[in-house]
Order: sequence, then C-alpha cells, then structure tokens
Amino acid sequence: MRVQRHATVADEIAQQIRTGALPPGTRLPTHRALATRYGIAVATASRVYRDLTAAGLVVGEAGRGTFVRDLSGFAGPEPTRIAAGRRTADLSFNQPLSEGQDDELRQALRGLAAEGALSSLLHQQPPGGRSRDQAAIATYLLDRGIDVAPHSVLISGGAQQGLDAVLAALTDPRAVVAVDALTYPGIKLLATARRLELAPVCTGDTTGMDLDHLEWLCGQRPVSVLYLIPTLHNPLGYTLSTSAREHIAVLAARHDFLIIEDATYAFLEPEAPAPVQTIAPERTFYVGSMSKNLASGLRIGYVVTPEAQRPALIRSLRATSWGASTIASALTTRWLTDGTVTRLEKLRREDARLRQLIARTELAGLDYRAHPSSYSGWLVLPEYARRDVVARELAERGIMVSTADAFSTTPHAPNALRLALATPAVSDLAEALRQIRTATT
Repeated sequence: MRVQRHATVADEIAQQIRTGALPPGTRLPTHRALATRYGIAVATASRVYRDLTAAGLVVGEAGRGTFVRDLSGFAGPEPTRIAAGRRTADLSFNQPLSEGQDDELRQALRGLAAEGALSSLLHQQPPGGRSRDQAAIATYLLDRGIDVAPHSVLISGGAQQGLDAVLAALTDPRAVVAVDALTYPGIKLLATARRLELAPVCTGDTTGMDLDHLEWLCGQRPVSVLYLIPTLHNPLGYTLSTSAREHIAVLAARHDFLIIEDATYAFLEPEAPAPVQTIAPERTFYVGSMSKNLASGLRIGYVVTPEAQRPALIRSLRATSWGASTIASALTTRWLTDGTVTRLEKLRREDARLRQLIARTELAGLDYRAHPSSYSGWLVLPEYARRDVVARELAERGIMVSTADAFSTTPHAPNALRLALATPAVSDLAEALRQIRTATT
C-alpha cells in the first residue's frame, strides 16, 4: 500500500519529539512554513499537525502556533499523580480541613452510637435519602434563599454522582449540553462517559458566560441542558450578577432547555445573588455537596429537583448506586442540626480569604485572577512559559498543579494554570507559591 506523504512527515516529526530532538515547549513552524520545508501542500501540512495533535504530541493555540507537548503526563485532564511521600504541596485539588476535625468526628460518631437502634444505620436508605436527612438539607438551604419541600431534595453520593444522575435522567445519546468554555472537569468526564456533546459558550474572565453567545448557540443547536457554576465559578472564580441569572432563566424558557446549577463552592460567598433555582425552579437542578464545607471523603451531595423531574431522577439514582451511605447521611444531618456546618463554613470563608491574600502577595506582578473568597485562582502564563512544561517542572519539585487543558471544552486551551489553594497547610502555601512563581518567570 502506498504510504501517504503526510504520514511520512508526521512520523518524522513524532520521532524527533520522542527522542528529545524537539524538546517540550518548542514552537513548530507555521503550516505554510512546514509545507515549504517538506515540499507539501498547506492542506497536507495541516493534516500533519492534526495527526500529531491526535497522538498527543503537540498542541495548537489559536493565534500563537503549535507547540511540542511535554510527555511526562503531569498536564491534561487526567494528570499523573505524585506519590504522597514525594509530594510537598498539592495545588491540583481542593480538600479543605480545619484543625480539630478529627476530634469532632470522634465525638459525632460516639453521639451516633448512643442514639437509638444502631441497626437502622445498616439498612439501605431509599433512593434519594431518608426524610430526616432530606429535611435537614432543605432547612440548611433556606439561608441561600431556596425554600422547597424536603422531598424535593434528593441525596446522592457526592455532587459528582448527583450530576451523573441528572444527566442520565435528562439526556439521551446525542444530547447537546451547553457549558462554559472553561468549566469543572467533572462535567467533561461525565459527558465522555455518557456520550454527550458539550457545546462551549464563550466565557469572560470576570463577567462570566457570554449570554449573547449562548442565545446564538441555542438558535444553531438543539440545546437540552445548560450546566453552569454561577457563584464562585471553577476555575475562573467569577460570580454572575442578578441580571445575568435572570437573563439565563429567560433564555431557558424561550429555548426550552433545563439548567444544572452547580453550587459546590457557593457557601464561600454568602452575599452572592439569589440562586438561579429561585428564579426558574421549574427547570433548574441545584446540585451541591458537603465536600468543601465538611470533608471531601464524606461523599454526600444533594440535588434540589423540579417536581416534574423528580421521578426520573429517583430512577436514575436507583440505577447508578441507589443512594448515599446511610452512616454518612446520618453524620451530615447531625452536623447540620448541631451547628457544626455553620461554624465550619465560617472558618472556611476566613481560611479562603487568608489564602487568597497569601496568593496575591506571592504572585504579585503576575497575571493572577481570583475571587477574594475563592479557594482557587487562575494563573495566566507568559508566552515563553508553557503550561505542560511548568507542570512537569513543578511536579519534579513535589508540587502538583492543574493545567488549563483539564478545564477547557474547546480545542485550544489557554496557556494557564488553575491553582487550588485549600489543601496545603497555610504555613506551606507561601513557599509552594514562590516555587510556582520561579517556574513561570
């Protein structure tokens, strides 16, 4: 069989990348320059770069060119993890804990052991949770302006399972889900698993989703669901205004799509505008969890569900994992009702603001963007510092970060890092940020 010319060129460049002749971060020739060098057509050169991109060897950035990727695996949506023994600081995931939480857990477990018949905690709870636990979360949500009957709150094994259950209940293969161009990586993983198409909507760094672009998209594609993070967006940190939330509700009614409102970090900004759920309760699924305000290992989430969609979501929860752990649900309810959650959320807000002050101090002069109450920040790198190369260099120093690839729903991710500030000890955070500064300047 005749070997195509584009494959020969692609193989030659791939070999140079794998042997190190073309090191990570190298800017490759333009399509036209590559065509001239190898005596091929520009269209053939474009095909060469498509093949190299598909092989994970290069990455193209609109307006900037094509670059050799770092192949160490520390960048991208599913990066290599450093073994705990070699890790000095993990800024890739937010797993906040407060001092003394281990003692609180011991006391709470003793309290559960002293209450009633322990065997009740060994029985499987109904899909969506027990009425007592649903009522505790419904009461908790009153402070966010959400006033629903307890049966409208369905409990899941974390927000990720809640999101999965909602997508499974609402969509079919080939469904179009509108999302921010930069968004929570978990929704990308679920879309891949469910074979759903994500349609990116342009996103401003500080103002949020471009609603004119969303409306245009709805005119072009049959959007079924809009997924958004209106309060303390992950990764950019913006909070949508009241008018933007109202506009989204109008668009949802006009184009007949449902809304998934991710509120995982909403507790960090108690002065945020009212949730979208309060504006469009008949078509909004409000998804939250107890992972950031209590503990990431608790794996308790919840979905405030429109009445018309409740049976479908219960069936979806039953089909995926039936529901959350009864013991974890009982523990959460205990902490909700005895004031522990309120107290810990206050501590988390103070902690997040402190960490942002440290980040702004250590990264002063760099293009660092973050909400002052957020646990995350977005660091745009200078042109000469490649995100994948920086991620590898930091990993070699024991520091984990996330690259923009994990959050991007477009073919070309920005040259940026998402810094999760919550996991390292406060005493270690400044030094980790100084290492990041050194690696990017």
